[in-house]
Amino acid sequence: MSSKNSDIKKWHEGAESSETPGEVIVVLNSFRSKIIKVQVQKKEDEINEDLLSNEVTEENDPFASSTGQAQLEEKERENDILNIFSVASGHLYERFLRIMMLSVLRHTKTPVKFWFLKNYLSPTFKEVIPYMAKEYGFQYELVQYKWPHWLHQQTEKQRIIWGYKILFLDVLFPLAVDKIIFVDADQIVRSDLKELRDMNLKGAPYGYTPFCDSRKEMDGYRFWKSGYWASHLGRRKYHISALYVVDLKRFRKIAAGDRLRGQYQALSQDPNSLSNLDQDLPNNMIHQVAIKSLPQEWLWCETWCDDESKRKAKTIDLLSQRQKN
Repeated sequence: MSSKNSDIKKWHEGAESSETPGEVIVVLNSFRSKIIKVQVQKKEDEINEDLLSNEVTEENDPFASSTGQAQLEEKERENDILNIFSVASGHLYERFLRIMMLSVLRHTKTPVKFWFLKNYLSPTFKEVIPYMAKEYGFQYELVQYKWPHWLHQQTEKQRIIWGYKILFLDVLFPLAVDKIIFVDADQIVRSDLKELRDMNLKGAPYGYTPFCDSRKEMDGYRFWKSGYWASHLGRRKYHISALYVVDLKRFRKIAAGDRLRGQYQALSQDPNSLSNLDQDLPNNMIHQVAIKSLPQEWLWCETWCDDESKRKAKTIDLLSQRQKN
């Protein structure tokens, strides 16, 4: 018997053998995967190396040559698609979602592909979306991901959706998607999102818009200006999650998804933490997973922004207006 077969035989030692020579009956008693924590350490001569650095050299860059770089640029031109991710639950938000989609298409000449979280879409929306795609000339794809059993479960539907907005960005989309822009269903887009996609994030894995502070009558309600958030953020700003752009290559390279899930697991055990999960978590992790602050005009909401700033707004949050009205 070969060494390999010998190893298999040892591994199955004690298992019940079938009547057919060479076969082994293995009893499967669980479909749950075993979680194994692996401890590693760096080599002594590479102790100061950053494993998650974004530096590229000619040795490790497959496109370092001029020919390879030209091929890469040509491929990028051919695949110049604006990828937009959004979530919706309930018929009201699905109506908002359709309005948001049309506002995106109206302000760009770039081919658009929408990505929707399939888990909570209604059968009606799934039936209508192919006709919309044909009528308005966009691509779309429904994505879904089962919440891992080892990750603390949320029970409220809205909080589950908030979790999907931020916790699984590294696994929801194909590796070929380099950048994706999340747009809330209740946003109206008034500018070309291609500008946002092509923005230099300066090494950060994603970019968010900070909360406005121009509507002075709301000064007493800005929770991020005092207490925990003021201490935690220091001079940094508190960012809102209604619109953000993600550099998925950078996001995966620095293991941002694992970092966010790890922090979520630690904090979510306390029911009083992460009250606004989809934005509290990224802001809480700002020291470990950097956030590029987008220009203020990328997100206007009536609750926090003054009327004067609305003229320059590139997107408008409808929900804040409904709440105020």
